[in-house]
Amino acid sequence: LKKVLDGGGSLIIMSHLGRPKGVSHKFSLKHIVPAIEEMLQTKVKFAPDCMSDQASQYAATLQPGEVLLLENLRFYAEEEGKPRNLAPDASEEEIKKAKTTIKESQKRFVKRLASYADCYINDAFGTAHRAHASTALIAQHFENDKMFGYIMKREIEAIDKVLKSPQKPVTAIIGGAKVSSKIAIIERLFDVCDNIIIGGGMVYTFVKAQGGKIGNSLCEEDQLELALATLERAKEKGVNLLFSGEVVAADTFSEEANSTICDAHKIPDGWIGMDAAPSAIKRWEKILESSKTVLWNGPVGVFEMAPFAKGTNRVAEILADITSKGVFTLVGGGDSVAAVTQMGFANRVSYISTGGGAMLEYLQGIELPGIAAIER
Repeated sequence: LKKVLDGGGSLIIMSHLGRPKGVSHKFSLKHIVPAIEEMLQTKVKFAPDCMSDQASQYAATLQPGEVLLLENLRFYAEEEGKPRNLAPDASEEEIKKAKTTIKESQKRFVKRLASYADCYINDAFGTAHRAHASTALIAQHFENDKMFGYIMKREIEAIDKVLKSPQKPVTAIIGGAKVSSKIAIIERLFDVCDNIIIGGGMVYTFVKAQGGKIGNSLCEEDQLELALATLERAKEKGVNLLFSGEVVAADTFSEEANSTICDAHKIPDGWIGMDAAPSAIKRWEKILESSKTVLWNGPVGVFEMAPFAKGTNRVAEILADITSKGVFTLVGGGDSVAAVTQMGFANRVSYISTGGGAMLEYLQGIELPGIAAIER
């Protein structure tokens, strides 16, 4: 934003807040005007209706160095291109008509927004996986004057540094609760990684698939066959797939629970696997120290409970340490980012991704509409 102003341009900011289903005082962007003015050190005009004559007039009369903020784009159904207020019992014909109407309205919405500016900059990686009006469609109106902002550019470069041009060996730490939510990423990483460390709740689906006893630990029963197929796939690809050999188990899913360390395949009846044990982390540490490129996505324990956040916090420490020795480290995903930040290591890893869903889809090899719209 400062680059545009410093270069003598006038600036129109459009964004969104929350998931409103219409106009909402709570989600109005007018609340952030003072913060923007403080950070940019200039007055900010505010258009309470993006489609109004006032907004058009503000945009047309902006002088170099001036800033205009448009109201929350999600106040408009056209932003997401989905009809609102359809009756629950709407007929197929009514639904079809509503979809056609919103698509036509969306074209007018995009054209109006595009008319306000001479060039378009997309710096919203966090919503790059959404084919919304402001992140994908509007770029079509700026054939030769569209570009990535600095964050988008760095996000793409950082992820491509893992997926397309990594220094070997490459290690990925994939955590989280469910195999089903991460299996597509794991599959993609088989073509990139030398080592994949699996942590978090999804460990127990793999353990049970192999005949282990997991007590009351989280398990996706419908993913057991897929877990076994994944293990076979790792062998075929020559990828070293690592799990928590030992885990911290608790007698209840609670911060006040009694805990013990046990073999991940021999969790007592009634007990729940909650975190990677120190011995598992020690084993992973050796792998990470011998790597040149590391991707971390997802916690390796129940990070939201302090007694069971130790494994995740220790991984953050290890990544900060190996980064200082020249390893490229990319961190993405809410809890992973939270761990690195809370531990004070945000500036001690190579890159922290700002996009949750966008990063996951990019890692899977899915084309992101917000990126494709600029690159085309």
